[in-house]
Amino acid sequence: MKPLSEQLRDAIEKAGITRYELSKITGVSQSTLSKFILKQRPGLSFGAMDRVGLALGLVIVKKKSTKRGATRGHAQH
Repeated sequence: MKPLSEQLRDAIEKAGITRYELSKITGVSQSTLSKFILKQRPGLSFGAMDRVGLALGLVIVKKKSTKRGATRGHAQH
């Protein structure tokens, strides 16, 4: 499965909108979105991911990893 940052980039492209437009819809700054997608920031809050998911028609699912209780997310179409 692709990392969440790559899934998000693909979903934005598929939706035919820019990161700027997504930031205006969700209230998540364009800088924050870009840094996450470019893997310059480790993640987004679940609130931010929920708003992004709603805007793109995705459901963000929090999964528990087997490594020391770490969590990660993935998008479902």
